[in-house]
Amino acid sequence: MSKKEPKRILQVVGAMNRGGTETMLMNIYRNINHQSIQFDFISYSNNRADYDNEIEKLGGKIIRLQKTESIIELYQAIKENGPYEAVHSHTLFHCGIGNVAAQLAGVKIRVAHSHTTMDNHIGLFRKMYIVFMRALIKKTSTNLLACSQGAAIYLFGKKGLESKKYSYFPNAIDYSPYLNDYHKEVNRFKLEEGLGNSTVIGHVGRFIEAKNHTFLLQTLKCLVVKVPNVKLLLVGDGDLRVEIENIVKNEGLYEYVRFLGLRKDIPMLLQCMDVFVFPSRYEGLGLVLLEAQASGIPCIVSEAIQPEANLQLGLMTTKSLSDGPEEWAEHLLLQSVSKQSISKTQIIHSFEQNGYSITLAITKLFELYKFKGGDYYEKRFNSVL
Repeated sequence: MSKKEPKRILQVVGAMNRGGTETMLMNIYRNINHQSIQFDFISYSNNRADYDNEIEKLGGKIIRLQKTESIIELYQAIKENGPYEAVHSHTLFHCGIGNVAAQLAGVKIRVAHSHTTMDNHIGLFRKMYIVFMRALIKKTSTNLLACSQGAAIYLFGKKGLESKKYSYFPNAIDYSPYLNDYHKEVNRFKLEEGLGNSTVIGHVGRFIEAKNHTFLLQTLKCLVVKVPNVKLLLVGDGDLRVEIENIVKNEGLYEYVRFLGLRKDIPMLLQCMDVFVFPSRYEGLGLVLLEAQASGIPCIVSEAIQPEANLQLGLMTTKSLSDGPEEWAEHLLLQSVSKQSISKTQIIHSFEQNGYSITLAITKLFELYKFKGGDYYEKRFNSVL
């Protein structure tokens, strides 16, 4: 008797690096039964991405394409690597390209998923492109998803929220690692990095324009005048990293900043921090804010952060960027010495109530993919109480 092949879903992304969208997908992908269902991933990068090795070990394919605007290229990839139960696109307005190709290939379920509230492109041509692609997305998609209302409006327009195709899809994380105690690891890390008894400010995010590292450094410059033993942990990588490193050197801030690069020990690093800061210019949700709240860390965020990111644990405070670095520095100091004690039970309840758990996300996604019955779940959810 031949082995039954798993049902396959095609996830269309730019590349599977450690961003919020990609991490959310991996959180889901790790916790499904790979004998029954598999994810493949379209990548528009020739370079190996952070999650590629893990995807391949779990049985998924990385399908590399060259032209993000090519319907034909994507259509051929779907036909050659399918059949697919669904094509799920995460490429902003290029979701229209993905779903046209999927429709031509006969895929019945075609999902456009919004993860951001803005991008860096402006101009008349861009505006015309957005109008055209919104119409194409609405016409060719069977489902419209977004991680926040702001993200939904940006990709689908305000009328998109009224569509029967639209539904809110909370970003999912496996919160259990963030509830563990990393006391020994934290002490060792602080010793290695020379943090001592410093007030530790933390940020996790790619070095891109949206994350606003320059404002963060301006805030740090105000902080060191008030508290000389402050340290800033910057976790992540990206195109602007060298530029930010040069600003740190030129502003005389080198001794106060630790560039940690890409890390896998985020739960431990978050527990090193006295306060987490996230001064984004724009943001779909901010997945790392869920991780920080799961760790019980006070978070100071910009007005760009979507309200859905607030788990109502009293840990997230919004500040306007127009308040300026001086006021942000004052508020960071205040929060760093007023850390609350949040119980594991409170955190778990908040995640479950707000729909951010892996089990709830998988259930909703499988309903969308029209999977009924079958052994699609992999029980990897360990109790953290």
